[in-house]
Amino acid sequence: MTTSEYAMGTIAACAFAAVLYKIVTSGAVAGALESLIGKALDAQF
Repeated sequence: MTTSEYAMGTIAACAFAAVLYKIVTSGAVAGALESLIGKALDAQF
């Protein structure tokens, strides 16, 4: 790949990471993750 292709790939990866960060840190997803972790910790073995 040439330098410009590396730059475009890096920009695309950063944009994708930013979108994922916004989704994961949203209230609904954070609440669902907390609920899932809480259920896993309270599970009976």
